[in-house]
Amino acid sequence: MASPVIAVIGAGNMGTSLIGGLINDGYPPDKLWASNPHQEKLSQLQHNFHIHTTTDNTTAAQSADSVILAVKPSLIATVTNELRPIIQRRKPLVISIAAGIRETTIQHHLGGNIAIVRAMPNTAALIGCGATALHANRHVIPDQHNMAESILRAVGTVVWVDREELIDTVTALSSSGLAYFFLIMEAMQNAAEELGLPQETARLLILQTALGAARMAIESGMTLAMLRQHVTSPNGTTEKALSVLEAHDIRGLMKKTLQAAKLRSEELATIFGAER
Repeated sequence: MASPVIAVIGAGNMGTSLIGGLINDGYPPDKLWASNPHQEKLSQLQHNFHIHTTTDNTTAAQSADSVILAVKPSLIATVTNELRPIIQRRKPLVISIAAGIRETTIQHHLGGNIAIVRAMPNTAALIGCGATALHANRHVIPDQHNMAESILRAVGTVVWVDREELIDTVTALSSSGLAYFFLIMEAMQNAAEELGLPQETARLLILQTALGAARMAIESGMTLAMLRQHVTSPNGTTEKALSVLEAHDIRGLMKKTLQAAKLRSEELATIFGAER
């Protein structure tokens, strides 16, 4: 079966990550199109991946089986209105990675009856280690479902959610979640330095500890609670440290953290939806 033609509209960092992941996965470059208003960016894409490039969105989408909207949320209305005639004529799968843009808003600008998958990746996709949640509308057929999963799996782990509103929770968890870990790691490094460790020593130890924790969680088959218990000796140093975190209600704090991000995602959806 021939590989479908994929057009990445507005190929910035995330769009470039998808293209790179697909190429590394063995996807044929001649089946990939990228559009971007900046010729310098397009020259880099062409040089690195040998794909088709253009500054014109409609040219990129004219033969596409899947159109990936990788533009800023503020540009989604302009871009989808521009693409509407082609999308209505070809009826490709549309994958949107624009944060906060509801499927109904995209559908409105594209003219209706379009297969749309909303994708919420995180920026770890830049190194092929992303975490992406997908939601398909009722127009997405099985082949398109598989196509969307294959595209996003090229840059990391993919999960599906059956209700679009859960994308807001995903945004709070994995999309924003990288920053939570970075903040915790930063705080740990600062504390270690105050306790006497040189900066680079503290940094290397924290990075390796974080990597080790992630790999243990992925490879052990144990739940996170089991892993925590496994590395916590009774009456030891780890138990003493964890008691401080529990005393300061770390669980409640994380719940409030995710709730705040989820609320902001919902607010953004309202703002962009109002632009219809």
